[in-house]
This record gives sequence, structure tokens and C-alpha cells, in this order.
Amino acid sequence: MAEAADFQGTDPFPARRWLRRAVAAAAAVPLLAGFVQLPVAAAVVPAATVAAAKDSRTVAVSLDTLTPSAPVKGDTLTLSGTVTNTGKETVTQAQVDVRLGARLSSRGAIEDAARRTGLSQGRDGKPLGGAYLVRIPEIPSGTSREFTLAVPVDKLGLDDAGVYQLAVSLSGRTPSEPYDQPMGVDRTFLPWQPAATKSKTQVTVLWPLISSSHLSAETGSDDQQTPVFESDDLAAELAPGGRLERMVTLGAELPVTWVVDPDLLATVEAMTRDYQVRSEDTAVAGRNQAVAKQWLNSLDKAVQGDKVVALPYGDPDLASLAHRGKRVSGSLSHLRPATELAESTVETILHVKPSVEYAWPVSGAVDPSIVDVATSAGADKVITRSDSMREHLSYTPNAARPIGGGTTAVVSDMVLSTAFEGDMSRAGDSTAAVQRFLAHTLAVTHERPGTARSIVVAPQRMPTVSQAESMASALRVLGSERWSQASDLVTATAAKPDSKATTIVPPAGKYPRALSRRELPEAVFQQVRRTQGDLENFQVILTAADRVVTPFGNAIKREMSTSWRGRPQEAAEYGKGVQAHLESLADEVKLIDKSDLTLSGRSATIPVTVQNKLVQGVEHLVLRLESSKPTRLKLNGGEAVAELPVRIEGGHSQSVKFTASANANGPVPLEAQLYTEDGRPYGPSMKFTVKVSEITSTVMLVIAGGVLLLVLAGVRMYSQRKRAAARADDADAAGTAEEGEEAAEADPAPPVAESDDPVQPSDPATDTGPQSTDPSGPGEKVEH
Repeated sequence: MAEAADFQGTDPFPARRWLRRAVAAAAAVPLLAGFVQLPVAAAVVPAATVAAAKDSRTVAVSLDTLTPSAPVKGDTLTLSGTVTNTGKETVTQAQVDVRLGARLSSRGAIEDAARRTGLSQGRDGKPLGGAYLVRIPEIPSGTSREFTLAVPVDKLGLDDAGVYQLAVSLSGRTPSEPYDQPMGVDRTFLPWQPAATKSKTQVTVLWPLISSSHLSAETGSDDQQTPVFESDDLAAELAPGGRLERMVTLGAELPVTWVVDPDLLATVEAMTRDYQVRSEDTAVAGRNQAVAKQWLNSLDKAVQGDKVVALPYGDPDLASLAHRGKRVSGSLSHLRPATELAESTVETILHVKPSVEYAWPVSGAVDPSIVDVATSAGADKVITRSDSMREHLSYTPNAARPIGGGTTAVVSDMVLSTAFEGDMSRAGDSTAAVQRFLAHTLAVTHERPGTARSIVVAPQRMPTVSQAESMASALRVLGSERWSQASDLVTATAAKPDSKATTIVPPAGKYPRALSRRELPEAVFQQVRRTQGDLENFQVILTAADRVVTPFGNAIKREMSTSWRGRPQEAAEYGKGVQAHLESLADEVKLIDKSDLTLSGRSATIPVTVQNKLVQGVEHLVLRLESSKPTRLKLNGGEAVAELPVRIEGGHSQSVKFTASANANGPVPLEAQLYTEDGRPYGPSMKFTVKVSEITSTVMLVIAGGVLLLVLAGVRMYSQRKRAAARADDADAAGTAEEGEEAAEADPAPPVAESDDPVQPSDPATDTGPQSTDPSGPGEKVEH
């Protein structure tokens, strides 16, 4: 009766109270016998009763290794581990035993056994005893002891094939309880399949090569477009012993289906050449080209002959897009280009043609909106999980099933897919995970003997090194093909669906809240929209647009990556960094500020300078100059707005000249703005003022009068010179007359009458010339 008791960690105090009462009753016997001294033996408590009374958790037992994991007849089972005294008293006369429990009839029974903590004689079985135990004289408080047990499989008493519960327990004594009692237990599972089954379960294991975002949108300022990394952390993952290196090395030895984020391949490929690493406000040269080359070479060899599934470029978070991104226009437009880029990237770098028709939402959780988003990316197969597509069957159905609209759901097994989550760095945890994984795969085979099934294992996206190594240990055991066979995802998708399996996608209200809380916020998608708009506006002016579109387009895809889940602050900072760098490039093409101008005259030329500091030329730009007062100042033939095309080579500036005509005096504000040819403003506008000094009709009359005065002054000066010349001629004539008179005295001539008008002196201001005695008239003179 005591052996059949199952306390399972229940409160031991009722049994202790019974024990104290029994001792008290025995001590009272002499009194009841009239104080006759009788020999009283120490109370002997059955071991089973004591075992039932104890909580079995004073000592922590850890089963660290179990080899072989799935024994066959003739094998010797070796169990090793540690026991740690977590109590306050020293444990003495300790003994480590092996116990074989009953055969577990279902996958549910396996999970029930995994959750149990206390020791149960009925379920955990009796100790093997004999030579198959280890004695430990003393275990002081807080100390540990190691143990190793070797048991021939034939001694375990295994009967039919199936999954058995195997336990290692420790019993001992303490000063306060000086009798043998169970103090700790650790249990695991023993798959027993000595001969191959007729029908084997097809097991498909996805092997993900995914990492967080490392590459920025920035490139070096040289013509080679040297990539700039946010950090050099990726090198540690690629180096020997690193996470990604171990994933490739282990996967090369296993029959797996590779699931690859093409962005990781492109990032590592960029790392094989010259690259830079951001360091505070500057960038330093990266030095891990050899590590990147070695990893890519190893991966190239590993995937040959295997199936490769390429996720959309950057591994976008489909659930976040479905629940939050759809509220921001343009978010879904990135998915199909990401799928197209994924195929070409994998084919170029790994030299294999990948499958791109699969979508993999986080944790395989789906609802109708997630399925819609996944198919909008071009996928017609969605990798889900059985805790999302819940079954109500007594067996495990095939993974593939139609869910309508030509879409196939590939339902991965939840227990197998999550078996290696958590910390697998402790040997005990890893061993427990491996044995549980093997137990469930064997249980699936035994659920419907004679009917082969196809199941899929989709582990966490970025397994740690210890998780990957634990998975590899389990898959090596399955390689014996006693109850399972390796398959690939394409084959599993093509398997005949089970007619009783559910094909109903759960409603949105069933989506797990824990996953919803970690989704990318809507602000991420708003940032994506802003950056995409700026990129489209920028690329139309570039003569070599691909030098900008490619790195920034890829960076925008990374902003929506699943790797940002649970890290909204880091996601926002990455997106802002992409936006800031794009704006800094766009600012390299801008208008140079002008000082105010003064315009004298009716017309003039107004120059506006456009600068291009990019390494490539720009075109398809229009410079528009607008006058705010066209009645005062008009541009290019009488318009208020004038436009001229702009094309500038890299590293140059261009002065664009507009003609202006003035009609009135005063200041005229002008605004210059660059536009793309499709009419979108480019960059900030530039404002300046032109001060017009117009030439009026009065001013023209004054100027004309001045010119006339100058002309008259010239005429006057010319007349005065002519008069002076005339006087000189008259003086010469008078001298000649005197000579004539003298000659006349010698030879008298007829007398000449004198004029009655006396001769007056000349006035230079009014002088019009000498009075001539020539009968032809005054003022005329013939020069000789």
C-alpha cells in the first residue's frame, strides 16, 4: 500500500504528525504497565512511509549525460550527473539509485511526466539496487558531488517498444531526521525502439540562418561606396565558435532545410571587401574580411544538395505589418520587392536557387490578416505552429493542409519546435531537452502504427550556440532511422493533408497577447514612409541612382525586420539614422544663399547659384524664380515666375541666370526654389530682395537737357574760335591797307568815304563775328 502511494511533492506534515504520535505512544507503554521497566526498541518506520513523508527536494539532482540516448539491446546505459545539497544540514549515508517507470502511452503522458517534481514510487518505479547504485558518505550543506552509473539495458526490464520514464534519485539522512529518506530526484525519458518500425515518421527540421541588422545605409565618401557597419559584432558570430559559425558547421552534417535571410548573406558578402565600422562620430576600417570569406565559403559548401528557403529580404515582421503597418500607406508595397530581391541575392551568393514561396510569421502565430499580408508578398505557403492552428485529435496529423485561396499552411509541431528554447548551456538542461525531443518523435510514430506521418520542426529564429548543439545532438540520434526519416520542407508541403486536421485560421482575437506586445510600433512604419518618400524624391535627380537607391532601399527593408521585436527604441534609432543620412546626401544639392541686389536700369540679369557636392551628377531639376511684385519687376520676358533647367556635374556649381525688367522703383522680394521635373519641391527655398531704381520720364528730360547744354556749349566754343580766326584775318588786312596808302601817296588813288558809325569794342558773350566790309554780307568768310 505504501509503495503505491504517490505524493508528487505534497505536503509531508500529516505523515510527520502521525510519526510523532507513534513514537509518543510507544514511549507511554511503561507508564501504562504500572511503571514496569520494559525494553523499548527504537521506532522502526517503513522506508516507503518515510519516502512518502519527505518532500524529496533537499538535494538537487541533475542528470547531465545519458548515453546512448536511444539504446538498443546489448547496450550499457551510462548516466552521470551531480547532486547538490541545498539544505542547511549535512546529508549522510547518501545513495544514488536508478529507477525505471512505466511505459508512457501518449504525448500527453510525456508532458505530464515532464512537469512532475516530487518522487512517486508508483510512477517512478523502484530503485534497481544491487550493483547499480552509488554511495556517497557525506554531502555538506552547499556542496556538490558527482556520480556515474552504468546499467546494462537488459537489466532495466524494458518490455514493449515505446517511451519510458527514467529517474535518478538520492536518499540519505540528516542529523534532525536520522533515517533513510528520499531527498531529490531528476527524471528523463528513455526512447526504446530496438528494431526499426515499418512506417517511419518523416521529420523536417528548419535550420535558420538569421541575424539582427548590422549594415547601415551609409557608404563611404569614395567612389567605391565602402559599406559602413553599425558595429563589428557580426564578426564574433562568424568567427570559429560563434553562433553563425556553429550553425553552419552543425547544419552541414545534418539533414535540414536551410531558412535564410538574404540580408545576412549580403551583409557578410559586403564584409569580405573593404568596409568601415562606425565608432562614435567617425568610422574606422574593418579588419574581419578573412572571417567573412571563410564563413561564406563554408556555407556555400554546406547548402549544396539541400533545400534552401529564402525569406523576404530583411525578414520583415509579417504580424507587425498586418496589425500596425497596414494603417500606414505604402508599408505593404515593400514586401514583393523584398521577395524578388531575396531570390536574386541567394542565387548570386550561394549559387543555389532558393524557394521563395514560404512565409514564416513569428512563432508560427497566424490570423487572417497575417495570412493576407504573407500572400501579398508572393508567398502561397505559410509556416505556422500547432499552438496557433489547434487540433482536437488523438494523434498528430501531417503538417501540410489547405486553408483556402490556394494557400497551404505548414503547421510545425509546437512541442518539438520549442523543445530547445531556454538556457541549454547546462548539461542537465540540454540532456533533458534531447531526451524529451526524442521521446515525442517516437510517440508520434507509435500513435498510428502503420500510417506514416510528416511533421515539421521550426525552432526559434536565432538559436544560441548551446541550443543549436542540443538540437544537433537530437538529430544525430534520429539519423539512425529506427522510427523516423529526414525530410525537407518542400516534401513536407506536398504530403497529403489529413482529412480530419483543422484548416480554419484562428481569428484575430486569438492572437497571443505576449506576441502582440512585442510587435513593431506604428511609428516604425511611419518612419519608413517618410524615408521612402524622400528617397523617391532624391533618386529622380541622380545620374547614377542605383548608388543611392540600393543601399537605402535595403536599409528601409531592415527597418521592418523581425529582429527588432521587443526593441522599439533601437528600431526607432536605426530608422532615424537612415533618414538623417539620406537628408545629409540630399542637402549636398542646394541653392547658395544670395545677398540683396540693387537693379539700376530697365533690365538686368539675376544669377542664382546651385551647388552639387555629390560625387555624381544631378539632372532633371528645374530652378524656379518667382517675383512677389510682378508689376514692379518681371522675369524672363514679362512673367512673374520663370523656370530654367539645371544639370550639374558632381563636385561642381552652376550659376543659373534670369533676365529681369523693371517698371517701378522699390524693393521686390524674390524666391528661388528647386523642383524635380515631376513638380515636387526639392530642398528648402532661398529668398532675397532686389531693390529697383527705375529711370522715369522726368529724369530722362533732365538728362536730355544736360546733353543739349553740352552740345550748345560745344557750338559756342566752335563759334568763338571762328571769330578769333576772323579777327586775325582782319588785322592782316589792315596792315596791307597801310602799305597801300603809302603806295598811294606815291601813286594817288580815288578817295574812299568813311563810315559815320564809330567802331565799338566786341563783347565776347554776344559776339557773333567781326563786321566785314565785304559786299557779300556780314558773317561769311572764305578761308584761304
